[in-house]
Parts: sequence; C-alpha cells; structure tokens
Amino acid sequence: MTDRYAAFSTLKFSRPADGILEILLDGPNLNAVSAPMHAELAEIWPVIHKDASVRAVLVRGAGKAFSAGGSFDMINEMTADPAVRTRVFHEARDLVYNLINCDTPIVSAINGPAVGAGLVVALLADVSIAGRRAKIVDGHTRLGVAAGDHAAICWPLLCGMAKAKYYLLTCEALSGEEAERIGLVSLCVDDDALADRALEVAQRLAAGSVTATRFTKNALNNWYRQAGPTFDASLAMEFYGFGLPDVREGVAAHLEKRAPRF
Repeated sequence: MTDRYAAFSTLKFSRPADGILEILLDGPNLNAVSAPMHAELAEIWPVIHKDASVRAVLVRGAGKAFSAGGSFDMINEMTADPAVRTRVFHEARDLVYNLINCDTPIVSAINGPAVGAGLVVALLADVSIAGRRAKIVDGHTRLGVAAGDHAAICWPLLCGMAKAKYYLLTCEALSGEEAERIGLVSLCVDDDALADRALEVAQRLAAGSVTATRFTKNALNNWYRQAGPTFDASLAMEFYGFGLPDVREGVAAHLEKRAPRF
C-alpha cells in the first residue's frame, strides 16, 4: 500500500485485484464510526480521486455489519461541546461532497446493519449491493435530530419522495430486498454471495475505460450537486438539533433499549 494511505489509521486498506482499492470498516460495536474514523471517511476521497493506480473502490464492513453509524461517545461530545459539534458538522458536509466529487467508481457491499455515517458511504456509492439480510436504517429522527447526513440529497432521487419521507420520518428498517425493490440500492444478492458479487462488479468497473466511467459518474452526480442547497439545509437543521433537548432523550432511549419519549 502506498504511503498516501498510511495516515488513515482507522481504515483498513487492501488490493484484492488489479486496480481495486478495498476499504474495510473494522471497529467495535458493529463498526461504529468513531470521531477519528469520521474525519478519515471525509478526507479519504480526494486522496483516492488523485490516485491513478485506483480504478475502482470497494467498501465493506468487517464481520456482521457494514456500520452501526456514529459512536455514542462522539454524539455525546457533540451535544456537550459546540466546538466539537462544529467540527463534526464540517466533516459531515465534506464526507458527502467529497464522495460525490470523487470520480473513481465506488462499490459498496452492505452486510448487516448500515446506519448513520456508515450509511452515507453505502448509499452514495455508485453501485450499492446489499445482502438480503442487510438492515438499512437512517435513524436520525428516532435520535431526535433532523435527517441530515446524506438523506435529503439522495433518498428522494433514489427511491422517490413518498418512500423517502416514509422511511426517514419513521426510521423503519429496510431489508436488502426491500431496499432493492424501491430503488434505494442497485442490487440485492444472497448474503453469502455478497463479497464475491461486489468484487466482481468492482473488477468490471476497473476493467472499463477510465475516462468513460469517470466522466459518466461526474455528469450523473450533477443530480446530487443540484440538490446541494437541500442537503446544506438538512445538515444545518440536524446539527442545530444536536444542541436541543430531544437528542438527549433519543440517546438515553437507545441506550436503555426503549421507545423515546419526546
């Protein structure tokens, strides 16, 4: 692995095939996104964009999950400290825009739970492949904050406004099969075939014309760029909410495994 990736200590990298960079999310509590990992997930995409040796990216989670979303340690720090909240706000914005502006094709292999910050990468990937038992949950409104992160910029485009509102407002979980049925993900496959299918798609993308695939992705992502003001507003509302009382109840309810009482 080249030195350009050595600084990213919370992400694991490998080269499973020629021209393919694999990013593995591997951490405690179902690969929850810690504060350092959150920063690195925002910063990695411009580095990949400039790496001519990478023709496709494959992102997956270790073990039984893609990612359980932002760690509660990070959330508690955000609610208590406006400086931390401001820093994470900028990282969340950069994560979305850097993903969109990375011309290298990205494939996500979604196994098990995919929530919050991890879900940003899963759904903004160019080809998202879910296992049948994947559990996709946005989770923001149950936590007591607006559905920020990636939701407003891509859910209505992927699955339509009616489905986007239903799942984002209720925080109902989607299986891989349901996510494919409504168009939220590209493909759904048997769980034991997920890793091989995702690598196969990444290899197919890597074998194609670099300029053709990158230019096509860049042009299509203008649909997301047009939705930038909507995303900016949702992110601002989400992080404003991290300073309000409801989020404390949302965190407490999650930790106590009960329904929140807002």
